[in-house]
Amino acid sequence: VSIWPMAVVRGDVSTISIGAGSNIQDAAVLHVTHDGPYSDGEGPLSIGAEVTVGHQAMLHACTIGDRCLIGMSAIIMDGAVLENEILIAAGSVVPPNKKLESRSLYRGNPVKRIRDLKQDEIEMLAYSARHYVKLKNSYLEELDPASNL
Repeated sequence: VSIWPMAVVRGDVSTISIGAGSNIQDAAVLHVTHDGPYSDGEGPLSIGAEVTVGHQAMLHACTIGDRCLIGMSAIIMDGAVLENEILIAAGSVVPPNKKLESRSLYRGNPVKRIRDLKQDEIEMLAYSARHYVKLKNSYLEELDPASNL
């Protein structure tokens, strides 16, 4: 997992889980919801494996499947469920409790399904996640004084 500068991971009133190989890019906000008079109960945030959360994206008490890419400044609201291998275009808004189907491109406010993902786009989803983890590992290696001996 890689979490980049200025990202906020705030699991103060419920849990946040981030799957292996996922990356949370600069200034993204991950938050949860609490059980109260104006909510349907506690709302954790779950992010699957090999997910890329773009710069300034906001994920709030939702479920993200494996190998998804959440575009820059996209918003995913409470109770939304993204199945595996979904691409959310930059600036899109997924409304509360919306379920999105696998291997699809979504965009807009509110999001609409545009089309099936092409095979090269599906491969890019996993590549993107691996790229950012590799970049994180490279940075950590450069910061390790023992690696410069």
